[in-house]
Amino acid sequence: MIYLVTSLIVLGIVAALLSLRQHDGAEATPPAASCGTCDGTNTKCEQECMMEAATRKIEYYDDEELDRYRGRRSDEYTDDEVHEFADVLYTMRPDEVAGWNRSLILRGINLPDALKDEVIMLMER
Repeated sequence: MIYLVTSLIVLGIVAALLSLRQHDGAEATPPAASCGTCDGTNTKCEQECMMEAATRKIEYYDDEELDRYRGRRSDEYTDDEVHEFADVLYTMRPDEVAGWNRSLILRGINLPDALKDEVIMLMER
């Protein structure tokens, strides 16, 4: 009788330890990041989204007129030209800013230096 009780206790302890080990060893898989959730903190996410965006049609944000600045360095804009970029920037929702920035990059348009801090701030919201 003592052997039966001891065996049941040992079996219960082993089962409990296996259960705990299995539970602790299972890693929760993080939700898959999508380009809509990239926030700039995960460079892999941003790189993958840029590669994905490069294979799709470029999205415009009613800013086709900015294409004439393709190839211009970011420190070469006049005040009037910076205002053109600012007009587009301030008419969009904060959740559109990251997509707009990607669109400019894919189109070969450098954002004016004067607006970079503002764009970063809006993307972090």
